[in-house]
Amino acid sequence: MDIIQFKVTLLDTKPPIWRRFLIPKSSTFEELHNTIQVIMGWENYHLHEFNIGRPEQKLEEFLTPKKEIEKFDYLYDFGDSWEHEVEIEKFIRWSSRRQYPVCTGGKLNCPPEDCGGIPGFYRMLYILNQKRHPEKRKYIEWLGGKYDPKYFNKDEVNQNIKSFRLHKS
Repeated sequence: MDIIQFKVTLLDTKPPIWRRFLIPKSSTFEELHNTIQVIMGWENYHLHEFNIGRPEQKLEEFLTPKKEIEKFDYLYDFGDSWEHEVEIEKFIRWSSRRQYPVCTGGKLNCPPEDCGGIPGFYRMLYILNQKRHPEKRKYIEWLGGKYDPKYFNKDEVNQNIKSFRLHKS
């Protein structure tokens, strides 16, 4: 079983914002971080940490079908404190028909970078949903136009993963 299927969920969002993805177990924690950044739509501007492992360590050193670890934490941006639960759903065989990592599913748009964490995110959504609010124009300009909190496109995410892999090579 060479591939790990993960589900990453941004905590304290209702309904939950999540992504499901596949990544080789030979990947490092830093590669897992980079994958989460791309699939969640983050910009990788801030510090992060996992509550297990070190960046250079391989996932397979901690995560195997026989170990007890089923979930662990991932924190992105120590200021906004985007807390994620990373769940190991299953281990599967590598397939030559797929490129890894790959996103296989998800729900909802990730909050924009630097919007103030969960409270700032929900405040922003509230303001954007008002017909008239003194801060609405400021948010629209800051977002570069419209923000659709329900938007998620798996194909677009996978294209972003592919672009990220090409830029790293």
